[in-house]
Amino acid sequence: MGYDPVSERYVLHLMDQFGGRFSETLGYGVREGNTIRFVFEYPDGPFHTTYRSDPEKSTWEWLMEQKDKNGKWASFADLKLSR
Repeated sequence: MGYDPVSERYVLHLMDQFGGRFSETLGYGVREGNTIRFVFEYPDGPFHTTYRSDPEKSTWEWLMEQKDKNGKWASFADLKLSR
């Protein structure tokens, strides 16, 4: 994850077990408060990855969603991170 000051947005490169083809796609997002939502335009459809922090509780949420074949958004993973 990094910030691109030229485009004024964050860039995210996910590396996972799904192979090189999916790692080619970058996600782009903007920060709104304590949340950054990244949009990935994969060959098989859009995917969202959202990072949300709660500084008062020292926690993070990492929510991943994908659009199914019927056009509905479904949760892929929802992780809660804490100290």
